[in-house]
Amino acid sequence: MFGGTGKIGQHVVRRLLDSGHRVTALVRSPEKVTVADDALELVVAELDDTDAVRRAVKGADAVISALGPAIDPFLRSGPLAAATRTIVAAMHEHGVRRLVALATVSVPDPRDRPGLLDRLVPVGIGLLIPGALREVQGISEVVTTSGLDWTLARITAPVDVPTNGTVRAGFLGRDRIGAPMARTDVAAFLVDQLADDTFVGAAPAISN
Repeated sequence: MFGGTGKIGQHVVRRLLDSGHRVTALVRSPEKVTVADDALELVVAELDDTDAVRRAVKGADAVISALGPAIDPFLRSGPLAAATRTIVAAMHEHGVRRLVALATVSVPDPRDRPGLLDRLVPVGIGLLIPGALREVQGISEVVTTSGLDWTLARITAPVDVPTNGTVRAGFLGRDRIGAPMARTDVAAFLVDQLADDTFVGAAPAISN
């Protein structure tokens, strides 16, 4: 697990543990981990620590990455695309095939049939938070060209509201996808992909 101390990542870790998984999470700030469990192992390191990333990936059945850039208009560059590249390399090294990661609808999937509003979203994000857009695009490129069994879940507006039990997943212009989504439901979707191959090699947009 990467990004396990973020707003979505914390829910992912908790759901994995509740589902009976053993979890190894690479974290920079262990004090931000909100759950204690014998089935949770922490690797405390920075994302650019290649050896630590390898240790976190070794022996895993799958990798979930909830890494995402800060919503900062002054962000010029960040480490997340490079970190994702390191994660992918470690997965190839240790024979781990399944990768589930996060992105936003500002990156496309070939199955999309975007309307005007869908096309304007990345333009607006590029104007307001260009650094974050570059990071998301970089993560997406690394994941989709990884040669792994990947799924890239694209979100629009994650919010801190209770789960409502409704998850929509599909492609822009083809399926009924909204914008808001409870962070708990985003986490549930990511974890559910470990046992579901419907979206292997695809980047579904998801919402409540």
